[in-house]
Amino acid sequence: MPKISAASNAAQRENTQRAILDSFGQLLYSHGLPGLTMTDVAKNAGIGRTAVYNYFADMGELLVAYALNETERFLIELRENLEGIDNPIDKLAVYIRLSIEDMGRRHMPPGPAMRSVLSPESFAKLGKHVRELQMVLANILSEAIDQHYIPANDIQEMALLVHGSLGSSADRAEDAEDVAERERHIASSIRFIQMGLGARFDAEGHPVALPLEKDALVAV
Repeated sequence: MPKISAASNAAQRENTQRAILDSFGQLLYSHGLPGLTMTDVAKNAGIGRTAVYNYFADMGELLVAYALNETERFLIELRENLEGIDNPIDKLAVYIRLSIEDMGRRHMPPGPAMRSVLSPESFAKLGKHVRELQMVLANILSEAIDQHYIPANDIQEMALLVHGSLGSSADRAEDAEDVAERERHIASSIRFIQMGLGARFDAEGHPVALPLEKDALVAV
């Protein structure tokens, strides 16, 4: 059994918890959630089964911890990559690309599967954290509308369109035979979603603002 060593008890606990979460993520990716047990997670992490229970009471608690940790990690990565980008259509491209890459890494189970192993309280806790991520997309879409890069529409409906397209896009990218093909899938998915929302581009591929309606021009 591998021994997890650290300079202090606090660091040791953190390393062990990290090993458990990493093990869970690996098994979630390779085997999926159905049938996954705490024993499987412990064995894959190289620690005793009872040690896992010192950190997580059951699979539901472990799933919530993993999902919250991964969502927080993605939020940090997303915000870092959005820094310095002014155009909302370019921000949307970053959001789509990172989402596709993230889906390929962690393979989170769909909502119904999550709900089947979580208490209502745990599911609500997870939903609150996910809404924080959804607000990033909502703000990008709101900026794009305000700056006339996409037509005005219901932001919630547009967000559903984006997220609905991301799942199939991630599957196609993951099935790509090589890096070049994967990049083509991601690039085409980005442009497909952008244009599906009404974005338009110049001959060099840069986003352009939509022409104002005649009534708006008269009002000015």
